[in-house]
Amino acid sequence: MVEETDVDAVMLSGRYTLLDHSALDDLLPACAARGVSVLAASIFYSGLLATPRPAEGATFDYAPASPEILRRVRRIVTVCEAHGVTLPQAAMAFPLLHPAVAGIVVGTRSPDEVRDNAAAYGAEVPDQVWADLVAEGLLDERVSVRT
Repeated sequence: MVEETDVDAVMLSGRYTLLDHSALDDLLPACAARGVSVLAASIFYSGLLATPRPAEGATFDYAPASPEILRRVRRIVTVCEAHGVTLPQAAMAFPLLHPAVAGIVVGTRSPDEVRDNAAAYGAEVPDQVWADLVAEGLLDERVSVRT
């Protein structure tokens, strides 16, 4: 659609998150080339990235997270915490690193979640977090990072 129409913006659900970089294959380069803005949605991946330390039984893509996914998320948490950043802060900041991403869309279930998300959104995430996540093999090497 991005390559064949004059759309101004698209919403991308769950394909450019801390855990899924598949939008780097086609969509994000096409959007960048054509000046199409992207709203990155489902950035918490059905809740897995919405808490500072996901617990056993956390969901990923609307199903129980596998042990492998939980291990990967815990490795991401370790890198983030080393820089004073929480997982939700990184999850919200990550998509915005790409030049085609104009904004993020988060879901909430309560006023407390709205407040928590607003506070996390405004947090500064040091550039070194992204560089360390790439170095650890936790982010795709094609990810736009500022270092």
